[in-house]
Amino acid sequence: MNIITWAHLIGTLGMFGVILFVQIVHYPLMARVGEERFGEYARAHTDRTGFVVGPLMIPEFGAALWLALIPLATPTLNLLAWIGLALLILIWAVTGLVSVPCHSRLMRGFDAGVHRRLVSSNWIRTALWAIRVPIALWLAGVPVP
Repeated sequence: MNIITWAHLIGTLGMFGVILFVQIVHYPLMARVGEERFGEYARAHTDRTGFVVGPLMIPEFGAALWLALIPLATPTLNLLAWIGLALLILIWAVTGLVSVPCHSRLMRGFDAGVHRRLVSSNWIRTALWAIRVPIALWLAGVPVP
């Protein structure tokens, strides 16, 4: 395994862990923070989360792009690299078009409808990262049952 496949695998596994935790634990608990200081809480959440996901998402994307653009050992691996990249582009699109606007709105105060949209749309990102896990393992040469 080279540095690119390591970066890809670590980024994908790391982000799947983060997104699963956020989806199951963190986002649902947001509704219990209370309205009085929710905007402050949401701002701190966004700032702190950036320190965790930035070092995972950026190398993951760069590595996914690299793996899709270079010829790999087999046509199947080439196809998997392109599928993985397409899934990652969808993740980034949902993040930019849905999650970021929801977080921006929540920084102004709690809104139950926006919170529901954030939680429900985040299932899309969670599912897409779950699909990326076996792809990243395959590309790294780890046997996938």
